[in-house]
Amino acid sequence: MNTYYYDHCASSPMPQRVIDTMSELMRLHYANPASLHQSGTEAMKLVERARAGVADRMGAKPQEVVFTSGGTESNNLAIKGLVDKTARSAKHLIVSAVEHASVYECAKQLEAGGAVDLTVVPVDSAGRVDPGDVAASIRKETVLVSVMHVNNETGTIQPIEEIGRVVRSHGHVRFHVDGVQAIGKVPFDWNGSGVDLYTGSAHKFGGPKGVGFLLVREGVELSPLLSGGRQENGMRSGTLNVPAIVAMSQALRLTTEKTEARRSAMYAMRRRLLEIVSDIPELVVNGTAAADERMERETSPHVINLSYPGMRPEVIIHMLEQEGIYVSTQSACSSKSLKPSRVLLAMGHDADRSSGSVRISFGDEHRPEDIEILGAKLRSVVAGLKLLERTKI
Repeated sequence: MNTYYYDHCASSPMPQRVIDTMSELMRLHYANPASLHQSGTEAMKLVERARAGVADRMGAKPQEVVFTSGGTESNNLAIKGLVDKTARSAKHLIVSAVEHASVYECAKQLEAGGAVDLTVVPVDSAGRVDPGDVAASIRKETVLVSVMHVNNETGTIQPIEEIGRVVRSHGHVRFHVDGVQAIGKVPFDWNGSGVDLYTGSAHKFGGPKGVGFLLVREGVELSPLLSGGRQENGMRSGTLNVPAIVAMSQALRLTTEKTEARRSAMYAMRRRLLEIVSDIPELVVNGTAAADERMERETSPHVINLSYPGMRPEVIIHMLEQEGIYVSTQSACSSKSLKPSRVLLAMGHDADRSSGSVRISFGDEHRPEDIEILGAKLRSVVAGLKLLERTKI
């Protein structure tokens, strides 16, 4: 049986070129890049070349790139590092209600420990933050606003340029954006964005797991999360993972070389899947369901979130798996939770709809014919579930 992987939001496969690069580096460049001998020096040159590559692709300066273990660490470093470095007795933090757990729970932890006063700004029914709500929430004690670029459950694109303008009008506030789901799918201009801190994670764009980066605007100071050898200009101690860092830089180059072509192809597939779903009344789309030009402004091309209200998502997922279709529910970090999606609840949906969501996320390997197969399998599974519901009655 053929299998079809539609869980790119959780993790994307590595291209063979990236696997080969990483394998070769693991074989040849095993020295610690902090070592003073020639082998260590060569390893550090590879790291700095990769840093320059990441900076070039993101429109940043090499000194603004801090390598980390991935999105969770980058988000925590941005938030906790800035809060800790800010020399104010009263500190205020703003996040949106639909942030990834590595932002939302980080903020909640700081609030519970008394380090910050926290404001959680709401979203509309499409999952978008109103920049006006951010503006109304900023105080003289505010140190940081954190709003993600693309939502990891619904694909909703946040208006970060508008929020950036709001934040820039308050010179004492910094702006952090979790860009994990945006890189390679949604355009981003580091220099014109008003963003001070931007998170990336390699395994979301064809790189290895366990490595990522945080862009830190020149002049922004962070306290490190980890104490040790003061690598990464003192912001992130720990031996640098040379093969993973170089592989990430290569994956980033490959993914950003074809962003526009990818967007066009994925939006076409998304439109077709929306057409198919519109003929399956049991399924509802969470987020923007528009198939016109509005979709490209409001939603990333690679994600569709569907609910079968009242149906447990794991039932749908396992029935699709039996048909060779791999999808997910909520974020991968929360997929084993039986609780309703916090993101969908924040969008105003009831518990039945928020508990029965399935996330489908595309990748470069998908073609229009794959969407037809996916649609047919969705129809088949829903028909089976309807029959199961009737027999229970």
